[in-house]
Amino acid sequence: MSRAQDLPLAVLSRLILCLVLLGGLVACGGDAAPPTADETPDNVVLLPVELDPTISFAIWFDVGSQNDPAGKEGLAALTGQMLSDGATETHSVDQILEKLYPLAASYQVRVDKEMTVLTGRAHRDTLDDFFSLFTDAYLRPAFRAEDFERLRSNQLSYLEKSLRYASDEEFGKAALELASFAGTAYAHPIEGTVAGIESLTVDDVKAFYQRWYTSDNATVALGGGYPKELVARFAATLDQLPPGGAPSDPTILPPALDGRQVVLVDKPGPNTSISFGFPLDVQRGTKDFYALWLANSWLGEHRNSSSHLFKVIREVRGLNYGDYSYIEAFPEGGMRQMPPANVARQNQLFSVWIRTLPNEQALFATRAALREIDALIADGMSEEEFELTRSFLSKYVKHFAPTTQMQLGYRIDDVFYGIDGDGHLQRFSAMMASLTRDEVNDAIRRHLQTENLVFALVTGDAEGLRQAMIDDAPSPIEYPTPKSDEVLAEDEEIASYPLNLAADGVTILPVGEIFAQRAPASTPAADAEVEAADEPIDTNETEG
Repeated sequence: MSRAQDLPLAVLSRLILCLVLLGGLVACGGDAAPPTADETPDNVVLLPVELDPTISFAIWFDVGSQNDPAGKEGLAALTGQMLSDGATETHSVDQILEKLYPLAASYQVRVDKEMTVLTGRAHRDTLDDFFSLFTDAYLRPAFRAEDFERLRSNQLSYLEKSLRYASDEEFGKAALELASFAGTAYAHPIEGTVAGIESLTVDDVKAFYQRWYTSDNATVALGGGYPKELVARFAATLDQLPPGGAPSDPTILPPALDGRQVVLVDKPGPNTSISFGFPLDVQRGTKDFYALWLANSWLGEHRNSSSHLFKVIREVRGLNYGDYSYIEAFPEGGMRQMPPANVARQNQLFSVWIRTLPNEQALFATRAALREIDALIADGMSEEEFELTRSFLSKYVKHFAPTTQMQLGYRIDDVFYGIDGDGHLQRFSAMMASLTRDEVNDAIRRHLQTENLVFALVTGDAEGLRQAMIDDAPSPIEYPTPKSDEVLAEDEEIASYPLNLAADGVTILPVGEIFAQRAPASTPAADAEVEAADEPIDTNETEG
């Protein structure tokens, strides 16, 4: 008699469903209550899913690109990559790959502005073999010269070639962050700057590891069908990390925006990619956050053809591929459908992403987006728009984290943001049921604005766009096929929608110069931040 015959029918049915959907990766035990605060140490996050045959691992280090020392921008990213894609004291990279292959397992790292998270997943039948490889990665990294050179070269190539010349849309978003957080440790890309990466040495990586990858600066997380004894075993690895507490994080004070500012990245070519926005002081977990998410979903839900900006710019006028807006960081937007976990940040942007379109249509599309945001602020959402969007999100949120590993990532983010109880995803669903239209429209009026903005455009017509934006002359467009009289009448309003830009508010940066070296600090707070980051790192600390 098989063990399956001993199971109740309901449990057996659920088990079969779990194993079929995504090869058993779906978090089918999501109804299980998380352990209480009294049961779980502060440096442990648990997501038990009894029927999941896999085990998801994560270790979160409270460090990110904001902790790069001045002149060493890119060090946090390279250190993280050395853990996930470098040798350990026990095995070379090739040996690690050879051992992972028969386990059908892997591990990888995400380095962001404020956090570094190493994640992995394996079947519970291969637990011991995988656990040894995974923990070696962060406990016993070898920091070999050949791995360092390979990974540093990859990082430099991404910055100099891929970001600048193969990904205008991500390039534009990075330029928006550069301008929005000028003078702070948030300004440079996570990958660093060209000069910063070129300056890095293996000793820099070793020192950064000793300083930040400490026992008091890490949190372990487990999800899936793990045995109970694994919790203590995994948590005990923290004691093997370098000793000591974490240094203080820099204070990020975005420069106050006074009016509208424009950064034009001069990159020869026929097209323009557009990003614009402003720093947003609204944190995940608060009622205003969920109210703004609902409003933003209606305005520009990522990869959603029913959102408003998509309809106005793409569907009605056919100008480009997509038009979206965000209230949180959303990296790799061109490659993902749902928002990623483990990019938690204390400082966020409200941003609009207008995907690539011909140079001659860039100004019209920018004006169209501005006009729709102003209308949302002035008029708010209608009752029909509110109800439809709320109904959509109450179901859509279930797709944010369909696997145990993804849900575990959100649980880590809950700790970052201090969200207690069942966490962000459950709170999201509850808020969609309880928010009112008046609360959403009130949040729109209090938090959204277009008077003080940063525009970042990667364009092949920087000089022409600069003059046109300063002159604020009409920017009509022509269509290859006829449009309705209603659309053409609206186009006349859009083409003349005021930009209100001062001549000294428009800057042109050559493509080869942006992110080449560290931007100078621009505020007293940023200057103090730089001085703190310039403090020497003691490379002689006791190794763990």
